[in-house]
Amino acid sequence: MVESGLSWRNEGLGTRIRVALWLRDEIGEGGVFSRARLRAAIQGAEQVDRRMRDLRPAGWVIRTNRDRPSLQPDQLYLEVIGRPVWEPEHRAAGLRQISSKTRRLVFERDGHACRRCGHAAGEPYADDSSAHVRLTVGHVNPHRSGSAAEAEDLITECARCNETVRHLTGVQMTKEQVWDRVTELRRRDKQELLSWMKADGRAMSQLERVWAMYRQLPAVMREELQSDLDRLLGS
Repeated sequence: MVESGLSWRNEGLGTRIRVALWLRDEIGEGGVFSRARLRAAIQGAEQVDRRMRDLRPAGWVIRTNRDRPSLQPDQLYLEVIGRPVWEPEHRAAGLRQISSKTRRLVFERDGHACRRCGHAAGEPYADDSSAHVRLTVGHVNPHRSGSAAEAEDLITECARCNETVRHLTGVQMTKEQVWDRVTELRRRDKQELLSWMKADGRAMSQLERVWAMYRQLPAVMREELQSDLDRLLGS
């Protein structure tokens, strides 16, 4: 019997805790599940896959088809249930603690824009104007320990890029489909795209950096800046 308040159905709990409880109560050690089934259970929560991966540094062993070839590509195997992260004394187990100061430094260093796709805080996505960019901090390399993260270990990402590639679009494009669009670009644009690929990030112009800084300001301040620039240009 699951203790009251400690059910994965309790939307008041954090996503990582809900995922852990769901794995404990619905799957159990030795059970096989799919990412789709997990996301269907924990609906409305952000970064469900990432929160599942965050259990690994807390001693949870979750295998993929790379570890167990008998699994299908979307299947996972819960080998070991680790520390009970739903208990207060274990809730930070395996997590890197990022201070607000470090988070602010990373955002400022990266111009308040996603280093993966280049979108600035608060602006709509080019392919989905109904969705607006929310910035978060991600790790440059997947972490394995629970030590504190430093600014050089972190990168500014939008919530969408922070997720796995299957969440970037409704239907993941193939290499051939992307290549077709690459070949349609002008040579100058192809060269710039190649530089982004090699740097694993989009270089921002000074104009884009200022735009990103502007977007992270509160609405009232944005309106004031717009009026100031309007007056400066004599519009």
